[in-house]
Amino acid sequence: MHSWSRRSFGPAILLLALGIAAPLAAQPSPKPPTNDDCLACHQDPEFKRSDGRTAFVDPQKFGASIHGGLECVTCHTDLAAMVELPHAERLQKVDCSVCHTDPVAQYQASIHGQVHKDRPEGPAATCVDCHGTHDITPSADPTSRTYQLNLPDTCGHCHGNPDVIKRGHIEIGDILSLYQDSIHGRALTRSGLTVAPNCSDCHGVHDIQRLAEPTSKVNRRNVPATCGRCHEGVKRQYDGTVHGTQLAGGNPTAPACHDCHTAHDIQRAETERWQLDVVRECGTCHIESIRTYRDTFHGQVTALGYTRVAKCADCHTSHEIHPKGDPRSSIAQANVVATCKRCHEGASESFAKYDPHADKENQARNPFLYYTGRFMKNLLLFVFGFFGLHTILWFVREARHRRDQAGRAGAAGGKAGAGA
Repeated sequence: MHSWSRRSFGPAILLLALGIAAPLAAQPSPKPPTNDDCLACHQDPEFKRSDGRTAFVDPQKFGASIHGGLECVTCHTDLAAMVELPHAERLQKVDCSVCHTDPVAQYQASIHGQVHKDRPEGPAATCVDCHGTHDITPSADPTSRTYQLNLPDTCGHCHGNPDVIKRGHIEIGDILSLYQDSIHGRALTRSGLTVAPNCSDCHGVHDIQRLAEPTSKVNRRNVPATCGRCHEGVKRQYDGTVHGTQLAGGNPTAPACHDCHTAHDIQRAETERWQLDVVRECGTCHIESIRTYRDTFHGQVTALGYTRVAKCADCHTSHEIHPKGDPRSSIAQANVVATCKRCHEGASESFAKYDPHADKENQARNPFLYYTGRFMKNLLLFVFGFFGLHTILWFVREARHRRDQAGRAGAAGGKAGAGA
């Protein structure tokens, strides 16, 4: 009986055990949609969302993009558990930080990231605004939105758009137009020089900060270092000057590169317009110097719009500006004759005693000019006063003379009538 039971019921028991265990086994998870599944709808150029926006994905552009080897569900992670298609219209936003951890962290700390956090519906740029969506290519690719030659237009989608400028309260205004007309912009966009700086070279890439932030590349104290990445020779000259040392020492009014050259509409220094403008720019800090300069022959000629006379940089140099008492200064006692000879070939020590900032109101600095000015002013007042009084007395005498003549003529006429 026992042996029979084992032979007879063994298969049955085994089948029973399998029947019970089968439902308990893990069911195979649903396979996520493949790229072909997604493109079945999204490759149709007419495919749109309910609000009318396009939902078209160009298969060729996506295949050629930097993400072309990935599956759609790699970025659209909520589709990985999707059992049926079509999916819900609103999907979770793509989280680029899953792969691009450091760039996203830099973005979140940037001015764009902070504004976007405070106003998600606002105009602040996000990853897709700069890089695109399904057609992203490496920055070295000429078709990329972030390629050296294309980046100004990419930034200009916001910083050249009047509506975005208004909604974003961007004080500078249309930066794109200013840049395109600058020496940097013309070199990049018109001459095609990829070594010319664009927006990211000065402001950074993902870590763009506000001007006031000490870590910003365009913060006043950091501007010389930013410009010096290209203009290294000029930075070396500037660093040891009166302007450079004061800026490095924390003087907030000390001029940096952008004070003289501006920020976005930088022009060639050889142009007459720039040379005349920079004289006025120097005068915004050196008020007394520009006042006395304008009283001189040099200053009056430049005020008329001519540049063939000495301007600030001709005497003080452009970047290596030192105090007069510094032996390195172009206007130091030992160097001033050579400075004058740049324009006046026959200049001598006597010629170099000319004071280009002579002030007739400053008795201590220019006593001879001060007393000469006082004398000329008093002489002018005396001459005008004397001849003014002379003219008044002449008119009074003339009026009396005419009145007397009219009286005599009237008396003579009366006598003539009585005799008749």
